[in-house]
Amino acid sequence: MRRVLTACSGVAAVLAGGAMLGAATPAPGPVPQVAGALTVTLDPLHQTLLHLSPRSEPDFDFVPGDRAAARRGDGYAQIGDLHLRLRSPGGAWRDFSSYRHRVPVRVLPAGGNVLARADLTATMGAGLPLSIERAWLRDRGAPVLRFTLHNRGTTPVEIGALGMPMVFDNIITDRTLEQAHAHASFVDPYIGNDAGYLQVTRLSGKGPALLVLPDGRTPLEQYRILRDAKGAAAGDIFTDATKRQQTFEGFYDWMVASRAMADAGQPWNPATGFTLAPGERRSIGVRLVSAPSIRAIEATLQAERRPLAIGLPGYVVPTDSPADLFVRADQAVRGVAVTPADALTLTPVAGPAGWRRWRVTGTGWGRARVAITYADGSVQSVHYYVTKPLAQVSADLGRFATTRQWFDDPADPFRRAPAILTYDRDTNRIVTQDKRVWIAGMSDEGGGGSWVAAIMKQLDHPERQEVVKLEHMVDATVLGKLQTASGGVKKSLFYYDPKAFAGYYDRGTDWSTWASWNRKQADDLGRSYNYPHVAVGHWVLYRLARHHAGLVTRHDWRFYLTQAARTTVAMMRDAPHYAQFGQMEGEVFLEILTDLQREGMTAQAAEIEALMRARADHWRTLAYPFGSEMAWDSTGQPEVYAWMQHFGHAREAAVTREVILGYDPTVPHWGYNGNARRYWDFLYGGKVPRIERQLHHYGSALNAVPLFDAFRRDPADLHLLRVAYGGFMGGITNIDRDGFASAAFHSEPDMMRWDAYSGDYGMGYFGHAYAAATYLVRDATFGWLGFGGTVGEAGAGVEIVPHDGARTRLFVAPAGQWITLAAGTIARARWLPAARRIELTLDPATATTPAAHLLVEAPAGGAPYTIDRGTAERGFTTIALSGAPTTVALRAR
Repeated sequence: MRRVLTACSGVAAVLAGGAMLGAATPAPGPVPQVAGALTVTLDPLHQTLLHLSPRSEPDFDFVPGDRAAARRGDGYAQIGDLHLRLRSPGGAWRDFSSYRHRVPVRVLPAGGNVLARADLTATMGAGLPLSIERAWLRDRGAPVLRFTLHNRGTTPVEIGALGMPMVFDNIITDRTLEQAHAHASFVDPYIGNDAGYLQVTRLSGKGPALLVLPDGRTPLEQYRILRDAKGAAAGDIFTDATKRQQTFEGFYDWMVASRAMADAGQPWNPATGFTLAPGERRSIGVRLVSAPSIRAIEATLQAERRPLAIGLPGYVVPTDSPADLFVRADQAVRGVAVTPADALTLTPVAGPAGWRRWRVTGTGWGRARVAITYADGSVQSVHYYVTKPLAQVSADLGRFATTRQWFDDPADPFRRAPAILTYDRDTNRIVTQDKRVWIAGMSDEGGGGSWVAAIMKQLDHPERQEVVKLEHMVDATVLGKLQTASGGVKKSLFYYDPKAFAGYYDRGTDWSTWASWNRKQADDLGRSYNYPHVAVGHWVLYRLARHHAGLVTRHDWRFYLTQAARTTVAMMRDAPHYAQFGQMEGEVFLEILTDLQREGMTAQAAEIEALMRARADHWRTLAYPFGSEMAWDSTGQPEVYAWMQHFGHAREAAVTREVILGYDPTVPHWGYNGNARRYWDFLYGGKVPRIERQLHHYGSALNAVPLFDAFRRDPADLHLLRVAYGGFMGGITNIDRDGFASAAFHSEPDMMRWDAYSGDYGMGYFGHAYAAATYLVRDATFGWLGFGGTVGEAGAGVEIVPHDGARTRLFVAPAGQWITLAAGTIARARWLPAARRIELTLDPATATTPAAHLLVEAPAGGAPYTIDRGTAERGFTTIALSGAPTTVALRAR
C-alpha cells in the first residue's frame, strides 16, 4: 500500500549570491571553477559545495543548488561539512559538527591547484581539542575535498565517529516527474571499506554519472542516514533539517569511523576508530570524478586505478551454484578472509590477463563478508549472501505459506477464511489485525503479498497439496468476497467497525488514523494496483490446468483464463485513475492477452488489447510515463516497458530501460546489487514503519524483468544482465531458512535485519518466478559465463546445467535463442558453435507432466531455431516425455 504525497510543480529559488545576515558589506558572489570534466561552485561564506555540474551540461547540478536559499544556515548539511565524535583519555564522548551552528570559516590562502582553503575549527563548536583544515583541490583533472585533522594538544584524542555528509540532489519534493527526471539524482553506495565509493546517477539514466571516490585512506566503513533533525534525540548532531518524506529519502553520511555510534545491528564492515597522538595529523577526503555513462562506471574506476571487484553472476550464492569473483587492482593481494569463516570458500582459479579470480562456493547460509587485504594494508570488502539451492528455497516458501500462514478460522467475522495472511516472524503468528487494515485484509500489496507468492510458486514448482489449498482459497475467498461477480477487486477484507465488532479490535492500537478504513473504504474498487494480484491467481491456475494433468480439479482451464480476462477488463472499468499508470506484476496482463490469443478467444483478446493500447498511447505522450499513486516510484516501469515493446514502440521502451538503470545499480554488495530503489513501503507493509532505504523490496525482482528482456534483445550489453540478475537473486534473500519471506531488509545500522512482517514481498516473488531462467553467455573478457547455471567446456561444445530454481527457461546468447517451457523441465543443454546447434535434455515424465510444451523465440533478431521433433499445438511444440530423459535438437534454419 502506498499513499499519495503530492509532488507539486515549481522549483525552489536559486541562490544568486548571498550576504551574511546583518552584515554591512555583501559577501562576494559564488564563482564557478573548472576541475577537469566538472565545474565546482562554492558558497563564498562557508566554502561548502553550492553547485557541481558537468562541463558538458552546465545547467545540470548534482547537488541541490536550486534549493540553497531554503537550505541555508544552521542544521542544513552540505558537501564540505564534517561530523565528529571524540574523547580524550578517561573522558566522555563529545560531538562536534561544522553546521549545527554555522559561523563563517577562517579563509586561508589558496591558489594554483588549491581552489579554496579554510580553517573549520571555529565552526565545529566550542572545546574542540583538534584543529581542522579543509581544502578544495584540483588534482589529476578532478575536484578533491580534503580534511586535515591536527592534534595540537598534549594528550591523545580518540576519534570514535567521523562522517562527511553526502548531499546530492535526490529531492523529488515540489517537482513534477519531468522536472525530477531532468534535475534530480540518486546515490548508491558500495560500502567496500577502503575500496568503497558512491555512484550518483541521474533519474533519467543519462550520462554523465558522478563517482565519489576515497582521497587517500578514506574508507567507506558505513553509509548512514542523516536523521530528520525534528525527530532526532536532543543533542544529536548526525542530522539534517530537510524534512524526510516519501518525496525525499534523506541525505547520508560517508562514515570513515563508526565505533562510537553504538549501533544494535551487525554492521557491513567492522566498526573502527582511530587515535591522534599529540602533534599527529590525519587527512581524509573524497575525489569527485565524472563517468561518461552509467555503463562506463567500472571503466572509470579502472582509469582512476581503484580496486575493482566484479562478481559473476552476482553476490547471492546458492550452495549448489558457485560464483566467480574477479578482482583487478594495482597492488598485490596479501590475504583474503571470510566472515563468518564457514559461510563461503574462495578457491583461486586462473583468470583473464590482469585479473585475479576466485571460485566462490556457498557453504553456510545468510550474510557473508569477503575481506581482501592488499599490500599496503588497505582492505576491500565484498558482501555476499548464501542461500539454499533455489528449488529448495521455493519449496520452503510454498510449505510455509500454505501451512503456517494458512488461515482457516470459520468464525472470522470478516469472512477471510480460507486465506493466506500476513505473518509476524517476531511472534510467529498470523497478523489478523493491524491499524493499516489492508495488511490483515488479503488485498493491497501489504495484505496480498503472501498469497500471491504462494500461488506464483506453483507456476514452476507445482505441489499437488498446495494447489488444492490455493484452488479452495480462490474459489471460497477471492471469488465472491475479495472480488465481485463483475471482476472488481476490493481494497481489503478486514476493516475497522467498532460498532459491528466491538470486542474484536486490540484496545492498545490507535485506530484513529486514515489507514483504519471503515467498511465502505475497504469495499472500494478504485485502486487498480489490487487487480494484478487477483489476475495472477487466476492466470497461474489457468496455466496449471492447461499444461499439467490432474493438478487443478475445481474448474477447467477456460474458467480461470476467463476470470483472469474479466479481472483485467474490470481494472480499466472500475479503477481507471490509477490504471493510467504501470502496475506492479503488470506483465501478467500481457501473458493473459497472449494466452487468450493462443486459445482462440478472440473477442476477449481484442477487448483487452484495445484497452492496453489506449494506455500505451497515453504513455507515449509523456516524457517519463512512470507516475503512480506516489510522487516518484519504481513500480510502473516494468509494465510500461512490456507494453511499449509489445506495441513496437522501441524508443519509449529504451527510455524506460535507461530510467531503470538510473535507480538500479550493480555494485559488489548483495543488498545494493540490482536493488531497485525504495524507501517508503515499510510505512505501509512493514512491522517497523519508517522512511528507510529498503534492501530488496519487491521492486528488485520486478525491475529485473524488463532488464532481462532488454538483454535478450541485445546480448552484447552484459550490464543489463548483471543488474537484472542482481535483482532476480536479491529477491530470494528475503526468504529465511524455514520459508518465511520478509517484506525487505532494514539497511540502517540501528537494525540491519529483515523486517518481521511478510508484507508486500509476494510482488517481488512474482518477478522472481516469472523471470527465473538460465543464461549462457560468452564475454570478451571473462569467457563463458552461466547466469543461473554451471558451465563446462567439453570438446566442440559448451554445456550448461540450470540451477535457476525453475529450469523452464534458457537463453543461449551466442545463438540468440530464447527457449521456454510451459511444461517440462531442462536437465542440461549443450551449445555447439560450429554446428549452430543446441541440444536440450529434458527431465523424464511425471504423473502431472507427461509431455513438454516448448517454445523457441529469437528476440535479438533472426529466425527461431527449428525443433527436431514434436507436434505444433497452440504456438508450442508438444513433445511426449518418457521414463528416461529426452534430448531435443534445435538447429538454425
